[in-house]
Amino acid sequence: MERNFIIWRGNSKKGEFKNYTVKLEPGMVVLDAIHRIQVEHANDLAVRWNCKAGKCGSCGVEINGRPKLACMTRMNEFTPDEVITVQPLKTFPVIKDLVTDVSWNYEQNKMIPPFKPREKKNGKDHVMYRRDVERIQEFRKCIECYLCQDVCHVLRDQDKKEKFVGPRFMIRLASLEMHPLDREDRIPKIKNEFGSGMCNITRCCTDVCPEHIQITDNGIIPLKERVVDRFYDPVMWVFNKLFGGRS
Repeated sequence: MERNFIIWRGNSKKGEFKNYTVKLEPGMVVLDAIHRIQVEHANDLAVRWNCKAGKCGSCGVEINGRPKLACMTRMNEFTPDEVITVQPLKTFPVIKDLVTDVSWNYEQNKMIPPFKPREKKNGKDHVMYRRDVERIQEFRKCIECYLCQDVCHVLRDQDKKEKFVGPRFMIRLASLEMHPLDREDRIPKIKNEFGSGMCNITRCCTDVCPEHIQITDNGIIPLKERVVDRFYDPVMWVFNKLFGGRS
């Protein structure tokens, strides 16, 4: 069966959508079709990929306007006569064709204060409850595909990259802040530098996460609550003023 594809071709300066028709085999995914287009029609088509198993996050693109992993998007998800449009992630600068420059994300990661464990008491290992382990383990499932960063309207539409680190790094912050053995205080930075107040909880990041991480409900909202408790709760404000609490 043949399928029609519209793929964005170009670089940071200019580009356009081009039409391709390829023959598909049962069980193929969009990445398979892109590879066939490379072989049969455009051997200079650039696409980033690695594991082809939905675990490396490399092949993130926009398919019919929705951020997805090309290797995990099966062709039988589309109707037989549906034209499939593939384009690079809009939030980041294009390098070539479907490949974007996501280096901005690595710079945000460097800004986050690392894990600072509590010292052992009397030389004994720390004891953690299973519920605490499971809570932070969810955030460690992130494969850094940056689909959540791509769909975030603060980064995508408002281009507030200088004020908001994005949902991927909000859950990294959550994984550190909610770790029962961590003693670093990141709340002031979460408010002032990482931009927790910029998110208005649309949950679009959660919707596109291939690992089904509850980014908004389990990560961003609890961090916003901690900021509110620290800086905007009148009782805590008075307590901090009287007893020299954190500010």
